[in-house]
Amino acid sequence: MTISAPVAPATAIDSRADLRALAAIEQRVLWLSTSMIHHANRVRPNPSGLKVGGHQASSASIATIMTALWFDQLRPEDRVSAKPHASPVLHGINYLLGELEDEQMTTLREFGGIQSYPSRSKDPDTVDYSTGSVGIGATAPIWGAIARRYSATISTTSARGRQYSLVGDAELDEGAVWEALLDSHVPDLGELVWIVDLNRQSLDRVVPNIAARKLERMFDAAGWQVLTVPFGHRLERFFARQGGTELRDRILGMPNAEYQRLLRCSATELRHRLPGADAAAPAIRALLDGIGDAELVETIRNLGGHDLAALREAFAQIDDERPTVIIAYTIKGNGLPTAGHPQNHSSLLADEQYAAFAAETGMDVSAPWQRFDPESEEGQLCAETAERLRRDPVPTAIPPAVPTDFGRTPSGTGATQAALGRVLLDLTRSAPAVARRVVTASPDVSSSTNLAGWLNKVGVWSTQDRQDWFDDDPETIMHWRERPSGQHIELGIAEVNLVSLLGELGATWSRWGEPLYPIGVLYDPFVERALEPWSYGMYAGGQSILVGTPSGVTLAAEGGAHQSIKTPSIGLEQPELLSFEPAFVQEVEWMLLAAMAQMGRPGGRSAYLRLSTKPVDQTLAAVPADPAARERRRRQVVAGGYRLRTASTPVATLVAMGAMVPDALEAANRLADLGRDVDVVCVTSAGMLFEAMQSRKGQDAGESWILDQVLPADRATPMVTVLDGHPHALAFLAGVHGVQSRHLGVSRFGQAGNLADVYRYHGIDSDSMVRAVLDLTDHVL
Repeated sequence: MTISAPVAPATAIDSRADLRALAAIEQRVLWLSTSMIHHANRVRPNPSGLKVGGHQASSASIATIMTALWFDQLRPEDRVSAKPHASPVLHGINYLLGELEDEQMTTLREFGGIQSYPSRSKDPDTVDYSTGSVGIGATAPIWGAIARRYSATISTTSARGRQYSLVGDAELDEGAVWEALLDSHVPDLGELVWIVDLNRQSLDRVVPNIAARKLERMFDAAGWQVLTVPFGHRLERFFARQGGTELRDRILGMPNAEYQRLLRCSATELRHRLPGADAAAPAIRALLDGIGDAELVETIRNLGGHDLAALREAFAQIDDERPTVIIAYTIKGNGLPTAGHPQNHSSLLADEQYAAFAAETGMDVSAPWQRFDPESEEGQLCAETAERLRRDPVPTAIPPAVPTDFGRTPSGTGATQAALGRVLLDLTRSAPAVARRVVTASPDVSSSTNLAGWLNKVGVWSTQDRQDWFDDDPETIMHWRERPSGQHIELGIAEVNLVSLLGELGATWSRWGEPLYPIGVLYDPFVERALEPWSYGMYAGGQSILVGTPSGVTLAAEGGAHQSIKTPSIGLEQPELLSFEPAFVQEVEWMLLAAMAQMGRPGGRSAYLRLSTKPVDQTLAAVPADPAARERRRRQVVAGGYRLRTASTPVATLVAMGAMVPDALEAANRLADLGRDVDVVCVTSAGMLFEAMQSRKGQDAGESWILDQVLPADRATPMVTVLDGHPHALAFLAGVHGVQSRHLGVSRFGQAGNLADVYRYHGIDSDSMVRAVLDLTDHVL
């Protein structure tokens, strides 16, 4: 059990009465959290018989830390990300602060009730960060701190307040944690405070190699202040006796599992096991002989994470000029019969154990939900804490009106990827109030995704002004001007960090009353790498735009490793997401503006744009010149699709999306020469068309008008769908009218080559489209 020296006291401890009140509240918090889980599993009817679950031991591990934080440290401007399995502790605290009623305490893991893990969007009480996915909740305050600082540049208010993360030690195995800690912005974020609940256990076992010194070195190397709280005051006083130095060295030198086993020992067993077998054993044995059995058992369990005074001393030493981590040693299941058991992660107290626990704490199993007498010292401290932490309501801010159309029609040859930067620059000229709220971010791919012009215009965000040493270099095209007012946030090559940041930037409208338009850009193949935290950001209420570019096997020369296949399906299936895949430059503008227009407000959604570097003749878009017809086309584009080619007597319908649309038009012309005239439908959002189809069938409450314009019943013919992605993403469209169909797309890994060869290899070239239509329409001859 490797433990660093304890933090030295920095301030005098307040009165013992104050600590006694805190200790009583700590005990009540433990009782409430344990009771919530007990009620959900042992009391509430469960007709299905399926496990309800909960984490009594994990909650007990951190009850002291959370009591010390809420009732002794927090300010209204602070925010806290609680470790997922501490959800009952959080709600128990909120119950004591008056935010929950008795009946709500019975609803843990019940439909419509208190969620399994803290949820900012679903729980009825105050939750600052949604947690539950390992590593994501822990790092959320990093991105929340950046988002708060950034939104303050809009509102010109102070970005005050600490950002706390309560992290289980096993969660530090998650790579996303260290990916975030190593971001170059983090050392400047002095508001960050992490508290590591170091109980040496994971789900399955006592972890053999969790060592505080290793964690200390890792955090220190990342520029953090490190405070370690290994032992409580009682154990420290015991170490001060004769033989105490030997005992301390013995504990520090033993493996985690050996120390953990001692927590399950009686006093007799402790006297036998604890001295060990080396030369220090007689001194340790003599020390133990001078203490009673009950005191020995309690003393050996007196770790710093369960000592309110030791925690208070640690909090007093926080340096707000840099991030801080407090590594607090704890016991999983502390205060419960399951304390320290290697398999206690999901174990539940039996009814008999729960009744004994009630007797020990002076509580009643038949009336578990009890606050303190308002006149008691504890009741007064709860009331004072509730008042101290009371927050002003978040002001309702109405986002500025986003234009729908800049009124220009692109000409010549262009790629949808290149259009992104131009649309952002157009926004600065046409709608500066909207453009000021745009913040872009990328994981070291700004120049290769055509954002250079935007960066030169708006600058790069930084916590402080930094000199651009290449500003006077005539050969430098992309200027890196870093300042707090910059509107682009550059990250390292870490896609998880990108989407985590987007989630927090996309939540500023509901956190601080400052709506932003966050736009993240990454290579489309890496959307899958970022998918889980991106999805979690949407679940937590973040609204942002993710641009995946370049995409598909159209990125031919890069080979199979960088040719995305499944991302169109992700766009179709992800909840709370509008997905778009434009074929033409004009569509990028309309899609981006439409996505922004519904963000930063209740009911808004995130958006995903899948772009391409394929050069396309923009005249093929045939954008109508008539204003009314142009607006009709725009509405169709942002609703899911439009008919690009209308045959006089169609024998089939070619349905194409994104980069495949020009090839579909070529195939249509060839088919016309063969006497097989076809309609060509350009799909701009498979997801929106699917929603429309579901609505038409009564499975959704949305609108379905777009289906009548894209695929009207009187033009229902055999259908060929094609996209640069997996074919199933468009296959559902044949079900709109139940027509015969063929579905072309990418369903195997690709390889490097020129565009024609790669398209031919996957069967998405114009030849393949022609053959598919001919196969479907043999009866026409």
